[in-house]
Amino acid sequence: MLTKRIIPCLDVDQGRVVKGISFVNLRDAGDPVELARFYDQEGADELVFLDITASSDNRNIMENVVKSVSEEVFIPLTVGGGIRNKEDIRLMLESGADKVSLNSAVLSNPDIIYQSADFFGSQCIVCAIDAKRISDTSVTFNDQISEEYSIDSSTEWEVYSHGGRKPTGIDVVKWSKYVAQMGAGEILLTSMDRDGQESGYDIQLLKDVSNQISIPLIASGGAGKIEHFKQAIEHGKADAVLAASTFHFGTFSINQVKQYLQDHHIPIRKTY
Repeated sequence: MLTKRIIPCLDVDQGRVVKGISFVNLRDAGDPVELARFYDQEGADELVFLDITASSDNRNIMENVVKSVSEEVFIPLTVGGGIRNKEDIRLMLESGADKVSLNSAVLSNPDIIYQSADFFGSQCIVCAIDAKRISDTSVTFNDQISEEYSIDSSTEWEVYSHGGRKPTGIDVVKWSKYVAQMGAGEILLTSMDRDGQESGYDIQLLKDVSNQISIPLIASGGAGKIEHFKQAIEHGKADAVLAASTFHFGTFSINQVKQYLQDHHIPIRKTY
């Protein structure tokens, strides 16, 4: 069985790591370069760097910050935010990223998944999906999206874009299946409802998506207790678990999470 990955996430705004609750009420969590160095030494399996306002501000990702972070880590680095085309992807890979995370760009141009996977390799392409449970007031119908992926009466979660700011009218489970078929190497699935709440990952969301795809699934949004990592892997069928607040603010360490998972017979990469 493949080892499960523990991945800290650096949500970066204006050059600083921040963390909020359900994508709002952001508070400062530190310097991205210092945190990257710390997590590399702590034994993180990978690191995710997301420029969370690049798309909503219609600007490019902070290349200089990405370069500085990449120089401090010797583990795989995934970079996302404001990446719109193959040239942006090439620039990030040349800046030290091992993978890129695409979100809003895929929603405006779905072909970018196939094109970039074909050019750079699927292993470089992560499709990030921000999911929010549908309520009576949140449903958005999008005439530009094929009915095949649009919300219908059975839809439970809607895809959001631009850092969780814009509803799209797209069904999360259908969209996950589509991007996997188009060549994404893995999916980073974030529950907006659970983000920063520390109440546990949305297991039903994870299960519904993992049952429809054959590529790795990264669970994001909700870690607050150490057992939440185990639940996401065992019950949600996640291949990797991402967290931010619980690591940034010292609730527990990566070593503690790994030891807990190992004690419960979940395969992980040991930290020496």
